[in-house]
Amino acid sequence: MIISASRRSDIPAFYGEWLVNRLRAGEVLVRNPMQPKQVSRIILSPETVDALVFWTKNPAPFLSRLPEIDALSYSYYFLFTLTPYDLTLEPGVPQKASVVEVFRKLSRLIGPEKVVWRYDPVVLSDLFTPDWHAAAFSRLAEELSGLTERCVISFFDDYSKVRKRMQGIRYYIPDTELMGDLAGRFSDMARRNAIELFTCSQDIDLSRYGIQHSRCIDSELVQRITGSVMTGMKKDSRQRKSCGCIESRDIGRYNTCAHGCLYCYAVSSHFRACSTLQAFDPLSPILCDSLRGDETITTSSLRKYFRRTGHEQNPGLPQDELFPMPG
Repeated sequence: MIISASRRSDIPAFYGEWLVNRLRAGEVLVRNPMQPKQVSRIILSPETVDALVFWTKNPAPFLSRLPEIDALSYSYYFLFTLTPYDLTLEPGVPQKASVVEVFRKLSRLIGPEKVVWRYDPVVLSDLFTPDWHAAAFSRLAEELSGLTERCVISFFDDYSKVRKRMQGIRYYIPDTELMGDLAGRFSDMARRNAIELFTCSQDIDLSRYGIQHSRCIDSELVQRITGSVMTGMKKDSRQRKSCGCIESRDIGRYNTCAHGCLYCYAVSSHFRACSTLQAFDPLSPILCDSLRGDETITTSSLRKYFRRTGHEQNPGLPQDELFPMPG
């Protein structure tokens, strides 16, 4: 079983203490976001968890907890979103020079193969033009050269729930020609810095630029970092058709990330998310929530998909002008 932590929230940035408490306890409760009275108990022992996959924009508060996670014998990797936007789109994300430094520290701590860079989403507007993105991506790729082996890009999805928040950005959705042209420019820059480029949940075929479809929850990467062979793993049917991720269990909760990114599909209200963060209990078995007494709790079936064949890899332990904003 692979644990996703989390598509729904930034657990490393805000809820690291809670996560480590859950790993110590060996289980976590997750409320079904569509059927709130249905709660799953997910066993989190190292004997049942093949790997943890951390999604984050700022793992700085989480770095000090990695030695304990290592000591508990969990394997993991990070999907680290690092974009060039300022407070216009990402009001709660730290200054990007400091985030680049955190990326550098994390990569040196756990190894570049365990830190996947996400340049996501690519938002196009009269300010965030293709040329602006090309220049920003190039600067980032140079900064991250040697610190990661792969980058995943995706273009902004025009979710109805975020349109009102994004109205002031005057964004537009690129056609396939523009999308391919910009992705091709990204690919050249990534290749020059020894970074392999992938797309996330995009229907467009960019293989002519050497860009393949990504699996963010990736069986091949899990096999590599654990020294194991995968058996029986399937595509995650709960994700979009164009998503290549394999099966995982997400332990996060919507409306709990306080970064306040305007384009985020996982938060309906920044105020609500911040209020939730301030009130959350790190000892609760369920993230930013508590049982009400009327739930049906079921224990998820335990299935380990990877058979160990070798030793797990365990590597040892000027930026302010990087992102000039348009205008």
